[in-house]
Amino acid sequence: MGTVRTVRTDEFRQDAVRIALTSGLSRRQVAEDLGVGLSRLSRWTVTYRESEVGDLEQR
Repeated sequence: MGTVRTVRTDEFRQDAVRIALTSGLSRRQVAEDLGVGLSRLSRWTVTYRESEVGDLEQR
């Protein structure tokens, strides 16, 4: 049997990053609460920050 893979929407990822950055909770707690892995949430956060820097450079 294969592993079940859950695909998260862009909106879910953005909300997860927003919660992780603004809630005051640890990333570990946010990841646990949302049912995602800590490393995955960390990757989303890095990607978000890189895209924000790119957006600022384009202005």
